[in-house]
Amino acid sequence: MIFNKQFEERWFQLSLLEQMANIGAEIGRAINWSKKSKEESQKFFERGLELLDLTINDKKNKKRLKELLRVRECLVDYFCFNNTYGSSDENWNNYFYAFNYAVRANH
Repeated sequence: MIFNKQFEERWFQLSLLEQMANIGAEIGRAINWSKKSKEESQKFFERGLELLDLTINDKKNKKRLKELLRVRECLVDYFCFNNTYGSSDENWNNYFYAFNYAVRANH
């Protein structure tokens, strides 16, 4: 999916915590659907990856680029390859839960 300029502008207005929490929601859906429908799971994974790519391209996140690129690498490894890094559903849920928790605590 290619995002329109308006969506990009709104996305870039979100804090990094909010961006990561939203990405985590998509990855959580991908995990939940992996047992029901590989096709649906793949759609959610791809959407999460697209949002992560937008986050990577957000200028305010420049100092976090190394971490964001590592997250991308590990997600692709987990969902598309041999899981070289030994990730698990629980690891990913815990990783993204922290962002969700931080966003809720700040509002």
